[in-house]
Amino acid sequence: MRFRPAALAATLLAAGTGLVPVQTASAAEAVNWAPIETATIHPGMPTSSDGAGCTVNFVFTDKTGAVYVGQASHCTSTSGDPLSGSGCETESTPLGTPVTLGQSGITGTLAYSSWLAMQKAGETDEVTCRSNDFALIKVPQAGIAMVNPSVPVFGGPTGIRDSGLTAGEAVYGYGSSDLRGGLETPQQGLALATEPPGWYHVVYLLPPGVPGDSGGGLVDGQGRAFGVLISLNTMPPGANGVTDLGKAFAYAQQHSGFKGLQLVPGTEAFAG
Repeated sequence: MRFRPAALAATLLAAGTGLVPVQTASAAEAVNWAPIETATIHPGMPTSSDGAGCTVNFVFTDKTGAVYVGQASHCTSTSGDPLSGSGCETESTPLGTPVTLGQSGITGTLAYSSWLAMQKAGETDEVTCRSNDFALIKVPQAGIAMVNPSVPVFGGPTGIRDSGLTAGEAVYGYGSSDLRGGLETPQQGLALATEPPGWYHVVYLLPPGVPGDSGGGLVDGQGRAFGVLISLNTMPPGANGVTDLGKAFAYAQQHSGFKGLQLVPGTEAFAG
């Protein structure tokens, strides 16, 4: 998990995330997702690459029918200090890097990294470089039948949120850090603030996100996916930092080369 020594100014702000293209019928509807009770690949599950443990956020597909699970880009950093710094400068493992998907017996491959994409594009915007922290792991064909896109316990996601958070809103997450003995853990909390221009949110979670929870997804009170957990902050103490998924997803649509990339809604209704 990345480290941020300070979060935001004291003023609580709400900022728009920009528009996310409307999702339409796609290859996702043709996939026979595993029942939630037996799925071994799903949001909130642990991932591992070169000993670095992280957490899956959501499930995605493209027009080819490929299936991906999301995590944070810094999970495949090769820096000696992967907990801080700019994604436009930090070294990362290449696309194709193997990523173990929990206890499913399946190994995926790194198919997109916002850090690699920003470096390739020559991104110079400081806020984007610091806060765009999103990656996609391709699930091999043999593993697709093990996938369910629903967030355990809470259900959803119902889509991607296309507007900023308001301070005090309810938020929900799901972590799987080894610091909790590897137990997958539901998290509930509230939004604190958004850093202009909307790339980075600060939230309080119970239990808080800790190393190993990086990459985990967060949804709002309507089950809309809005964020990817990326940092643990000292100010406010114990708060977590979150990449805005709407912005990160739009960047991935533009720079991944995948056609028709979209989030897969959960098969289970959002229960909050």
